[in-house]
Amino acid sequence: MIEAVHADLSISAQCRLLSISRSSFYYAPQPESDETLALMRVIDAAFLDMPWYGSRQMVRHLRRQGVNIGRRRVRRLMTKMGLSPIYQRPRTSDPHPQHRIYPYLLRHLVVERPNQVWCADITYIPMRRGFLYLVAVMDWATRKVLAWRLSNTKDVGFCVMALEEALARFGSPEIFNTDQGSQFTSFDFTAVLKDAEIRISMDGRGRWMDNVFIERLWRSMKYECVYLHAFETGSELRAGLTRWIGYYNADRPHSGLAGQTPDEAYGANEMRPLAGLAPPAETLQLAA
Repeated sequence: MIEAVHADLSISAQCRLLSISRSSFYYAPQPESDETLALMRVIDAAFLDMPWYGSRQMVRHLRRQGVNIGRRRVRRLMTKMGLSPIYQRPRTSDPHPQHRIYPYLLRHLVVERPNQVWCADITYIPMRRGFLYLVAVMDWATRKVLAWRLSNTKDVGFCVMALEEALARFGSPEIFNTDQGSQFTSFDFTAVLKDAEIRISMDGRGRWMDNVFIERLWRSMKYECVYLHAFETGSELRAGLTRWIGYYNADRPHSGLAGQTPDEAYGANEMRPLAGLAPPAETLQLAA
């Protein structure tokens, strides 16, 4: 957004217009050490089993495992990984006026057919030498993964790309449910849903169970694919996830679907051609 060489505006002036500090423009993020990456993987695995753990409880857990670590560091890493405990937090600030929070529409709703409700979420994916973020769009009734994207940042762009691919291939759902993450409350994301006349639903703050099916997807994916392989590069990770998600949709039966696979449960809602939409982009440069 900021041009280093601009005909009319200096870097300082551009930073003022965007309400960011000049030092932020020059800041180059430093990669995490191998030790920290290993610690992040331990935290991620623990959080899958105990999603109610905040930073204080996570510190206690890690110390019982022999890891001498302070709460400030754990809190920083959990924030970087996007891990929020399932308990309700006190409201400490008002949302930005352009980031409207929508009501949760799924309470007491019987979801029983494809394309009635879709959901989306972002998760942290550890690798041997870094990490990436993964967003997935899922059909709530059939658990089918409709689209997904990898990114080295949590910027809204890769979330919009996944949403647009799902809409192009499978049509529009009646309701789209997410958490209150800034990617999903952003104008870029909600505008796509509004243009498609889709009703927007958002979980209660910290309510992990409101989007429970996609949380179960993350658990299965990490234990059955990510943790087993410790992928070296983004390309390897992308290829591995492509294989596993293909298996999950086509060959992995679900007890909640009466033994059907997601593809079988989704049934007659056949995938549409991409209609000019670009194929999934290559994985972005690793965050390290």
